[in-house]
Amino acid sequence: MLDIFLKTLPFFALIGLGYGAGRTRFFSEEATAYLTKFVFYFALSAMLFRFSANLSIAEIFDARLAMAYLWGTAFVYGIAIAVAFLRGLSVETAAIEAQCAAIGNTGFLGVPMLALLLGPEAVGPIILVLAIDLLVFSSLLVILVTGSRDGRMSAAVLKTVGLGLIKNPMIVAIVLGLCVSAIGAPVPAPVNEFLTTLGNAATPGALFAIGASLASKSAERMQIAGWLSFCKLVLHPLFVAAGAYLFFPVSAYQAAVVVSAASLPVAGNVFILAQHYGVAPQRVSAAILISTALSILTVSLWIAWVTGS
Repeated sequence: MLDIFLKTLPFFALIGLGYGAGRTRFFSEEATAYLTKFVFYFALSAMLFRFSANLSIAEIFDARLAMAYLWGTAFVYGIAIAVAFLRGLSVETAAIEAQCAAIGNTGFLGVPMLALLLGPEAVGPIILVLAIDLLVFSSLLVILVTGSRDGRMSAAVLKTVGLGLIKNPMIVAIVLGLCVSAIGAPVPAPVNEFLTTLGNAATPGALFAIGASLASKSAERMQIAGWLSFCKLVLHPLFVAAGAYLFFPVSAYQAAVVVSAASLPVAGNVFILAQHYGVAPQRVSAAILISTALSILTVSLWIAWVTGS
């Protein structure tokens, strides 16, 4: 456990450095927004494209692994929605809370950290988790929010979902990388070096950006944020573990990767969606802040458990 904690500490130290820079206003909110944009559209996309281009579809997609993660995530998503409905919340607010409970920071934190901690073989399962989060659950959020406001499912809702996926650089990078892999075209050495150099900026840039963005978030509605953080840091990896070890058993290594990915704190893009749709951005902000702070300990505990360290 201590060994895993010490290995994860530098990653969270980078988040802390970013938080300090944002909190002291040395890094303004505008600067954080541009750094996030650089990581999102360039560095992380280059990393994902290079990973995907050098992997086969078989190394990324495993039906049992996909079902294990999908089952566990959907179960927690359903619990969060049920609790929200019991509290008398609207469909769109319940959907936002469910997104907090089940969608982790796989892109900015999971890809760089878990690939280093668990080895290069973890990249395929991590990309699978990221794809499921983006294709299934982000789409589901858009459908629930826009559908509930329109009062029905329409072509416009599906168009919004489709455009959102097409405009997401992470999805585009993964798909293009897999296309290169599928046709068997080797990535030229200069291009690979370029992608490697640019992709190497993703880890420090993404972690610093996470911290700097947290500095502008408030910790209001602590009770709700605490519940959502509990769902994300405890229930989500627990149910994914049940799926990977019991209901859709996969190899111990694959299970370790997806459970570790499920243990990550609430994703920052949930706040962007909440702000975009004007649905409970304060509670999402608080959930991101609290879950990220607590994950310094909980992520290490989960990784230590699944790896037997």
